[in-house]
Amino acid sequence: MSEVKKIATRASYGNALVELGKKHDDLVVLDADLAAATQTGIFKKAFPERHIDCGIAECNMMGIAAGIATTGKVPFASTFAMFAAGRAFEQVRNSVGYPKLNVKIGATHGGISVGEDGATHQCCEDFALMRTIPGMIVACPSDDIEAKAMVEAAYENVGPVYMRFGRLAVPVINDNPDYKFELGKGITLHEGNDVTVIATGLVVNEARKAVDALEKEGINARLINIHTIKPIDKDIIIKAAQETGKIITVEEHNVMGGLADAVCEVTSQYCPVPVTRIGVNDRFGYSGPAWELLEIFGLTETNIKKVITQVVNS
Repeated sequence: MSEVKKIATRASYGNALVELGKKHDDLVVLDADLAAATQTGIFKKAFPERHIDCGIAECNMMGIAAGIATTGKVPFASTFAMFAAGRAFEQVRNSVGYPKLNVKIGATHGGISVGEDGATHQCCEDFALMRTIPGMIVACPSDDIEAKAMVEAAYENVGPVYMRFGRLAVPVINDNPDYKFELGKGITLHEGNDVTVIATGLVVNEARKAVDALEKEGINARLINIHTIKPIDKDIIIKAAQETGKIITVEEHNVMGGLADAVCEVTSQYCPVPVTRIGVNDRFGYSGPAWELLEIFGLTETNIKKVITQVVNS
């Protein structure tokens, strides 16, 4: 068996920017002294005249991006999720969100999988923070293919977009001819009527492995990839709730304010069903190898499989 190709979505982000830069002269990339980590250094090498290093000044970077957007150009402001959503929240809210400017935020190193960088850098609150800004699109890709498609869709969309990318290399799972990306539209990866699993980001593949394993044991779970957390695909969630009666959400984020709450907002209004949440349970992370941390926080196949079995049999 050939080895599964693994690519970090932060690398996908950098590569996608280069490809877009070849086609669009109005694309400008900003970073906050993290070009190597965010992979915007790839764009800097290809288009040095369209890359701005703002230094370790993330708040200022968001203001610069807002100013650039008013000239008709399309800025992609890039830094770690903790700094983009956390440190620069006020500037994103007031300088980008309030005037509805066409700024794209590429936030890398999100979630527990930042690993050894520890709790201060493991941002598990960014979905919650960005969802509260009116008009802000919030998205998180599951693999390289989805990340590249997301960056292109963000460029084409007029208005602010927040995209979270990961540090950890993850398997490519969307390499099929039928794959289609559209902001705000979920994707059903596996059909089933016993329960629905809704996941986002790198844990989509962990959920996929759990669902595939359980199918051999007679449990048929539906798996939905929600790459756009805001606006969320209400139709696919309502249909799943009506047809399976139970939902499990999986996210590399605090269980409060992110995917789980977005799903619950839909089900509570349109089709109330039990929703079981798998994520970071109102706690901070800590330093350690990424996959070990994901295992400890219950974000890998083993725990997802366990929870699915419990929910189906309850």
